[in-house]
Amino acid sequence: MSSVQSPHSELVGALYRDHRSWLLAWLRRNVACPQRAEDLSQDTFVRLLGRDQLNEPREPRAFLVAIAKGLLFDYFRRAALEQAYLTELMLIPEGEQPSVEEQQMILEDLKNIDRLLGKLSSKARAAFLYNRLDGLGHAEIAQRLGVSVPRVRQYLAQGIRQCYIALYGEPV
Repeated sequence: MSSVQSPHSELVGALYRDHRSWLLAWLRRNVACPQRAEDLSQDTFVRLLGRDQLNEPREPRAFLVAIAKGLLFDYFRRAALEQAYLTELMLIPEGEQPSVEEQQMILEDLKNIDRLLGKLSSKARAAFLYNRLDGLGHAEIAQRLGVSVPRVRQYLAQGIRQCYIALYGEPV
């Protein structure tokens, strides 16, 4: 492995050196747990390192906050999902509850589904969930979302495509 840094990693390093403390302070004001703020700060820079291309931002702090907000939103969405699962689990009689290992596997599956559906637009995600979880038809979904029935069909196709990719990988 070469010790020469790419311009990409040098830019991320400069952003880290110049703005990490500020970003961490911003996250600590927005997250109750200091360790979670620390993790989100690190995840922000890891996300930058994972990008194929990165141009120097005109407003570095606004740029970093935008990435951190996305990660923060994902964190809260996953936490809400986990809480909803645990709440539903409490409604199952004790003798019928899945084992701790099964509970963990189910929770991981739910997080994977959430991550998968997180790639869809909010309307496509809502349409897919209305259809698959609530059993609503195309016309009713269209009315709820304020879109046409053909648009609902497109949204559902997008959701099904994401499921296909999760199961079998990208189509070739």
